[in-house]
Amino acid sequence: MNVESIYKEADALLSGHFILSSGTHSANYLQSAKVLEDPKRAELLATKLATQIKESGIEIDRVCAPALGGVIAGYELARALNLNSIFVERKEGEMQLRRGFEVKEGEKFIVCEDIITTGGSALEAAKILEDLGAQVVAFAALANRGFCKRVGVDKDPKSECKLPKSTPLFALADFEFNIYAPDDCPLCKDGSKAIKPGSRGN
Repeated sequence: MNVESIYKEADALLSGHFILSSGTHSANYLQSAKVLEDPKRAELLATKLATQIKESGIEIDRVCAPALGGVIAGYELARALNLNSIFVERKEGEMQLRRGFEVKEGEKFIVCEDIITTGGSALEAAKILEDLGAQVVAFAALANRGFCKRVGVDKDPKSECKLPKSTPLFALADFEFNIYAPDDCPLCKDGSKAIKPGSRGN
């Protein structure tokens, strides 16, 4: 499966000048919502991701996703794994478990995102689950921005990765783009104005 081609076909691999959720700038942006708007495409990607997870032999009871971006990816992964799916969401800037969802002591979760950059949101979700007595046995994403090491790739994680090294990350592909601090962005220096796409921007 050529995941990059799938993103391009969905007009989800954007070129321009973007502000990422971390506040840094990049000439490229992954818009997974465009990929996931087609249910058949979402099913195809989630099934491929589920195959990786099944082959690992990791025991999982449920899937949890950080809202908003991870909800569809997490739901489709849960369906492919024949499991139930829940999600956590931000309220007043803090990630919370709401809507009547409950977590059982000792329950094994995989935390699923659409895209893993540094893994900050996934780690917030994991902490909520662990504080409630669950165990996070793995992380998953359709796409990995290359900061964190995914299963099957012999590459050390970068210092920016926030996910624990002892917990596996399953993802379909790495998308490594140049990222710049706002005060050292060559695109800004060329006079280009950055935009902020995605769930936190528009």
